[in-house]
Amino acid sequence: MSTEPAAASATTVVEPHLDEELITGEAVALDLRPADFILRAAGAIIDWVTYLLVFLGVTLVVSMPVVGDLLDEATRTAISIVLLVVCVVGIPTTVETLTQGRSLGKLAVGARIVRDDGGSISFRHALTRSLVGVVELFLTFGGIATIVAILHPRSKRLGDLLAGTYSQHERVSKETPPVYGVPLELADWARTADVARMPGGLSRRIAQFLRQAAGHSEQSRRRIAADLAREASRFVSPMPECDAEVFLAGVAAVRRDREYRALQAERERMAALDPVLKGLPNGFPDR
Repeated sequence: MSTEPAAASATTVVEPHLDEELITGEAVALDLRPADFILRAAGAIIDWVTYLLVFLGVTLVVSMPVVGDLLDEATRTAISIVLLVVCVVGIPTTVETLTQGRSLGKLAVGARIVRDDGGSISFRHALTRSLVGVVELFLTFGGIATIVAILHPRSKRLGDLLAGTYSQHERVSKETPPVYGVPLELADWARTADVARMPGGLSRRIAQFLRQAAGHSEQSRRRIAADLAREASRFVSPMPECDAEVFLAGVAAVRRDREYRALQAERERMAALDPVLKGLPNGFPDR
């Protein structure tokens, strides 16, 4: 059975309010971390300072004598109200819709607004968040949003609860995958094992499975390991008597070690030829 990545394209949500992770079609748990309250507050402050500066800038232009002489008091008041609505509701909605949940503040803290199922938000989600934000952020100076975010496990504010969204932390440190050697129970087998060259797709699927094995459910882990071991067995002789996942780990380690030794031998041969390849004929000037 094939375990191509395309098979994991469909995602299903398993009780997002109880279990803070998504489970893919291959039963792989995706670690989607919500942004904490401090990050959300910092991003919101950056956003609202930006929107306030835009409002003050346009209001200053409208209040200039050159423009003010062309408009009466009622018109200037109406323009100010429209500008306030645009800066408080229109700009945040437009920015989050076009950038799929990002904004200047969220880019600064490495966060993005997503749906509860991890998908990108739409205009409806952004508009709901902006409209509710008028009350919980603007009219109460962030008081309601702060209380709700502190009490909620995902640091959601009231607008997120009504829109079905949350802030996802996307900026994570680079993780160096661990390198494992041949399992101890296969040490004797590895000295005499003949592991032929495998198709690139199979090698990539084995490596991907070994990296993500801990995130699989137990049943899915055994099923995928058995399928991959059955495919890899055609390129291995003799077959060891061991668990399928242990066999895959041993095959991957043997292939890696042999490829590393082959690469080192090639480098040594090239180093031996280097004087000949880079040398100049006798008496030829080095210019």
